[in-house]
Amino acid sequence: LIIVSHCVSVLGCGPHYQHAIEEFCLAKFKLDMHELDQRHWCNWEDTVELYGELTNCTYLVAVKMGCFWPNQLVDEFFIHVHRHYFHDCSLSGRLLRDPPNRILGPFIVVPILVTLLMTALVVWRSKRSEGIV
Repeated sequence: LIIVSHCVSVLGCGPHYQHAIEEFCLAKFKLDMHELDQRHWCNWEDTVELYGELTNCTYLVAVKMGCFWPNQLVDEFFIHVHRHYFHDCSLSGRLLRDPPNRILGPFIVVPILVTLLMTALVVWRSKRSEGIV
């Protein structure tokens, strides 16, 4: 970050800022994420610290360069990060998968049984009431 403050304080924002956050922030984030098992990428407890460090890094680079934060480049940067690392994650942070059969089974069987029972009841009542006119 010291190099960033000396070299690009005069240059302002734009491609220089984008290059700086990719070189300083994204490079460290990539290393940290690859140390973490890919199965844990969608687990917020495992990634919150790494994501926070990435966010703080982009902020510190922006401050050193005299840029506003957040800005359009930061937004595009984080969209790219999300598309690469978190594209398979749900909004809750948990991996999406089907529940076990012991839980899913009753949700399938019970409505079928209720439908069959109601159909049998309607047929039985209609045959029973035919002679009562």
